[in-house]
This record gives sequence, structure tokens and C-alpha cells, in this order.
Amino acid sequence: MTLGTRLVGRRRTLATAAAAGLCAGLAGWTGNRAAGAIITRDSTAFSVEWLRVQARDLAGRPFEPPADEVPAALTDLTYDQYRDIRFHTDQALWRDLSLPFQVQFFHPGFYHRDSVEIFEVVNGAARPLQYSPNLFDFGKSGIDPASLSPKVGFAGFRLHYPLNRVDYLDEVAAFLGASYFRCVGRGNGYGISARGLALNTGLPEGEEFPVFRKFWLERPQPGAAEMKIHALLDSPSGTGAHSFVVRPGQPTITEVDAFLVARSPINLIGIAPLTSMYFFGENDHLGVDDFRPEVHDSDGLSICHGSGEWLWRPLTNPEQLAVTEFEDDSLGGFGLLQRDRDYRSYEDLESYPEKRPTLWVEPLAGWGPGKIQLIEIPSDEEIHDNIVAFWVPKMPIGAGASLQMTYRLHWGDKTPFEAPGGQVRATRIGSIKDNDNARRFVLDFGGGQLAQLDAETAVEAIVSSSSGQVSRAIVQANQHSEGWRAVFEFVPDGGNPADLRCFLRCEDQVLSETWSYRWMV
Repeated sequence: MTLGTRLVGRRRTLATAAAAGLCAGLAGWTGNRAAGAIITRDSTAFSVEWLRVQARDLAGRPFEPPADEVPAALTDLTYDQYRDIRFHTDQALWRDLSLPFQVQFFHPGFYHRDSVEIFEVVNGAARPLQYSPNLFDFGKSGIDPASLSPKVGFAGFRLHYPLNRVDYLDEVAAFLGASYFRCVGRGNGYGISARGLALNTGLPEGEEFPVFRKFWLERPQPGAAEMKIHALLDSPSGTGAHSFVVRPGQPTITEVDAFLVARSPINLIGIAPLTSMYFFGENDHLGVDDFRPEVHDSDGLSICHGSGEWLWRPLTNPEQLAVTEFEDDSLGGFGLLQRDRDYRSYEDLESYPEKRPTLWVEPLAGWGPGKIQLIEIPSDEEIHDNIVAFWVPKMPIGAGASLQMTYRLHWGDKTPFEAPGGQVRATRIGSIKDNDNARRFVLDFGGGQLAQLDAETAVEAIVSSSSGQVSRAIVQANQHSEGWRAVFEFVPDGGNPADLRCFLRCEDQVLSETWSYRWMV
């Protein structure tokens, strides 16, 4: 199976989660439904230290695939049939306690072929939550709930919280499928996703998808503004103990503490992996026949280098797999951003891409040397998540070795930190008359101090390329955007790819972040 094929399934998994979430409505758990899910009396002591011991012990044993408890009648459902299985909202966990957080559950089926164990933690004691088909309305799915065994279990869960108004519990986070999870900030809709770990992504031997096998949900206190979640991760190459603290707001913040143990040497380990969709945009729309000007969940990769340089890489939908690396000894942060928030850029009254969250990774406790890896995968439909970005530590991970990484994820309209200078607002590329080989690049910069500069200021564009020739670089004030526009011509060197860079400068003062672009013939 090719990488692109696997990503089709990944995208559809996430789309299914969103559809199920839209059907959920207001959460609640009363325990009044006969044979509904119950919190068992049996309990075990729980702590983060105990969970890490479980991860290390699991890594010392051979990998065992999960038991096949989900019947074919569920996994053979169509997308529409699966959507018709809906959680009974009056059965949501903690509804009877009037807590600010409530939890609803996803049913296995369609692409969700594995079930997970879920526990509630109260005062350090963990009790398993038991599945019952009575928790769900199976609608027109064709599934007879009487035929389902309690071993079917749950596929995942979603959190509800009064994010946008005090009298309604919005869905703010969902954990569903492999080690995927995603959140929204106030006013946002679902878009980009995160994962617990990425292994061998983009390598010829094929990607490995670690899976969260078990979850522990700590019951929040009345009036709490955050919720703690813990998970046990498992895969053929390694295990992990993840702890999450979710704080809804604008932005919604997820603090992640990931303790990882290698079963065997790992060729490529991706920390804080982000997964998004980019179909086309203003820089990349040749051959697209669509009424919308742009279609994407994210439009660029932003990196804050330890050196102080801020870099912006517009995303592309390449004709062939593209892997780009950005090395750093002391990373300040990175993220996949939905920077363009103008409805007119999308003209989409159904999905409103301008409301998709930006996702920024803020390293904590210092990550040391390594590199950001960006993977762009060809896609002929917008249903595919074809963009992946993550951090790769420089030190290799040998069998039995452990690694602890902590970071903050910011889900919202913008990043928590921004470049002190101007930002790239648009990248446009066009042909040049009478020269079929040359291309004209038009870059719009705005923000920072650019709007305060006099139109006669001697602003110059510093443009470079790893191959080919750059010429006729000019800069002019753009009164329509209160920014500046840089224009230059580029002639590729035959079929060789080129890494292009551009930033604005006035004398010795850098005025903008660095625009970076991979040109592929």
C-alpha cells in the first residue's frame, strides 16, 4: 500500500469523526438508561509514574496486534451508515455531576476497526467504563444492537465544554483513530489534526502508525477550566505514556508530556506530528477546475528558529512526493497555519475554511538539536490529509532507549508568538511573455512596521536560489494592503529543483520574515 493510499484512509477517518461530532449535540450522562454503560466498582491505583512503568514493561514484550472484537457487520458499513450511529447525549459522562466538561463516545465501525479501553480516574483510582449498545441510537445503519457483544467497546471519545457560550457545551476535542486527536479554539471549526507520534513517515519501507490502546480520563473539579487525559501508546517499534492537559479557549491549549520507549531501533521518529490538508491556493492552482479560489486547512509552515530567524514556507500540492528538512539547534517553535482568514479567499458556504484552526507547537524544556521535516504528498481530492510536519531529534533512538518530550499545542486563529517584522501574506506565480522557461514570483508582505514606512523608503528584496537564476527583483509599496510587494523573475536550471528565499531589508535592518519556497519542474 502506498503512502498516498494510507493517507486517504487517514483523511476519511478524521472526516468521520467530524460528522459524528456534528450529530452529537449537547452532552449528558444520567445513568438512567437500562443496561447502559456503567463505571465498575473494581478500581486500580493510577498515576503518571505507574503509566510510564506500564509503557516500559510493554516495550519489553513482543508487539501483539489488538484483539479483533469489532464484527464485520460494523467494519463493512458505508460512510453514511456509520454516520447514522449516534451516541445518546443524555448518557454523556459527568452530566449528572454538572461539571463543565462532559464526554461522549464514538462507536467502532467503518474505518474504526479497533476498540480502546477507557477509564475514569477519581482521587487516584481508575475504574473502567463498560460499553453497552444501549448507549447508542443505530438509526438506519442496519445494525441490530442485540447482536453486539460488550467486547465491541468504544472507538474513541470527544470532549464537550461551554466554549462559545455559557449555555451550550461545544465539542472542543476528539480522540479517534490510531494516535490522532484534534481540538478547536473559540469560533473555530475542525481542520488540522495532531498525533501522539509519527514513525518512519515518508520512508520507502512504509509508515508505522502507533495507536493509543487505553485512555484514562481524570474527573475534573466543579468549575474547572482544564481537563487531564492520559493514554498508553503501542506500536511494533515502541510504546509511550502520554499525558494531556486540555484548556479550552481562544486559543485552546493542549499541554503534552510524551514518554516514549523504543522496542527496536527506530529509523525516523517524529515528535509533535501535525497533519493537514492542502489542495490548492493562490500559488498552486494550475489545472484545477473549481469555483473556489483556494481549498486548504492550512496554507503554510511557520518556523521560529533558535537563531531568531522566522521562516514561512507556503504549502504546495506537488506532482510527486516532496520532503523538505529545516535543521535547528534550539527550535523556538513551528506550526501549520491557516494564515488567510478572509472568506473571499475561499467562497465556501459549506465548510468555511477561513475558520479552520492554526496549530502551533511550542517546545518546552528544550528539545536540543534536530530538524523540522515537512512532507507534501500529491493529492487529487480535498478529502486527503496530504501535509505532515514534525520534529526529528538528531540523536538516534536505540532499542530499549527512552525519550521524554514536553510541548504546548495552540489551536486557534493565530500563533501565540509572531515574527517581529512583516509577514508573507500571499505568494503568486505566473508565466513571463516570450520566455517559456522563466517564472515571475509576486510576494506580498504586511504587518509589523511595514505599514508605517513611507512609500519612498528604500526597501529592497534579498532574493537567493540554490540553483537557476534570479533577476529583476523590485519592491514597491502596496497601498491596497498597507504592505509591500516584492517581484522577481526566476529561470530554473534545467530540471533541477531550487530552494528560493526572500526577505525585505532597509539598509542593515531586516523588515520581514524569510519566505522560503521549493521550485519543482
